[in-house]
Amino acid sequence: MELSETISTKTLGALVKKRRRELGLNQTELALASGTGVRFISDLENGKDTCQIGRALKVLSTLGLRLAISSINH
Repeated sequence: MELSETISTKTLGALVKKRRRELGLNQTELALASGTGVRFISDLENGKDTCQIGRALKVLSTLGLRLAISSINH
């Protein structure tokens, strides 16, 4: 899935949740696989603004997702 728009924490969380479900994982399984906690997975999926980016990137990697960054032309 590719997005050509600015992504919010809510959108990122929804994408993480969707992918986790596609893989048939529950939050506990994803937490164990990514070396995080269930609370972190829940916060990430709910779009909590203060989630740590390093841990979020680890979860994305565990799910086989890649985050791309590009400049926004104004």
